[in-house]
Amino acid sequence: MLIEIHVIQNHSPANLNRDDLGAPKTCWFGGVLRCRISSQCIKRSIRKSKQFATLLGGIRTRRLARLIAKKAGCRETDVSKILNKCGIGDGKAKKQKNNSEEIEEDITSGDSKALIYTTNEAINKIAELLKDKPKSSSDNNITKDIAKIITEETAVPDMALSGRMLEPKKSDNIWNKTTTVEAALQVAHAISTHEARPEVDYYVATDDILGNDAGAAFLDEAMFSSACFYKYFSVNWETLVCNLKGHGELAAHTIGAFICAAALVNPAGKQNSFAAHNLPDGILVEIRDTPINYANAFAKPVSIDKRDIVSQSIAQLSQYIYDLDEGYYKPEKRFWFSPNLRYTLLRMLANKNIIN
Repeated sequence: MLIEIHVIQNHSPANLNRDDLGAPKTCWFGGVLRCRISSQCIKRSIRKSKQFATLLGGIRTRRLARLIAKKAGCRETDVSKILNKCGIGDGKAKKQKNNSEEIEEDITSGDSKALIYTTNEAINKIAELLKDKPKSSSDNNITKDIAKIITEETAVPDMALSGRMLEPKKSDNIWNKTTTVEAALQVAHAISTHEARPEVDYYVATDDILGNDAGAAFLDEAMFSSACFYKYFSVNWETLVCNLKGHGELAAHTIGAFICAAALVNPAGKQNSFAAHNLPDGILVEIRDTPINYANAFAKPVSIDKRDIVSQSIAQLSQYIYDLDEGYYKPEKRFWFSPNLRYTLLRMLANKNIIN
């Protein structure tokens, strides 16, 4: 069973998601330039939202050795050495002189080369393991225990949704099981329903203490855009429950928190400059067994000849949905929300398995 979420959201001038040049991200779709918000940006804003805060059990960091050492009350260099043997450390070796000969030992401390995505529970268990490590135990036994903890301690909502791609160096048969977690969530890049081109804001700052010099004390340029976006999310219920080790109630709570955050949270990019805190005008939730992205409803860009951009976007969306319903098949359930029923789907959909 798939839980599909479709959102129409109009943003005032903003720069929510920047490219390498500081400009709003864009893409070509339907032969015209569109504004875009990347799926990574959207997912992070949801994961870091207060609506999702109580479900946040994962942590993604290059400073795993530092976290573990602090909890275990031991030296970071010792933890780093063990993580290097596990294949998830910084991977560097420091040369030391021993009996006038240079040998290499994996004893360096520091940040790992890649982000390690694990859970707070896994970090706590590893810290307890190192804290209680008997002096007679071998490094090989410790590394296997750590690998087992990182592999198995994954049942937290944010990791269950977004998945995990972790590829440690496989050595000494430490990692006997896959460390990958298959994501239950798919997120599309949000695109504007209409043609949209970034604009340039030329701005200046004046000195509060006036002097003989005239003009601005500072000047610069910043790019921004304004667009009505279509957003699409798809959650595989069975995969989510499986990732959460069969905890159906937690999975349901995760879905609820995710939908709430998707509706109420916006990316944080340059919000101090633009304050584009705009809520969605329409949210469609469908229950079906095959994923369908409705972005092609806007392959022909929305125009505003007859109505406002939001009304026309919702009208094109509902017409496209109706066409797919008639041409293929309808979803199992369909729920439509618009604040105070400000916008409705077309009447042709009103009696076709939809709940407002």
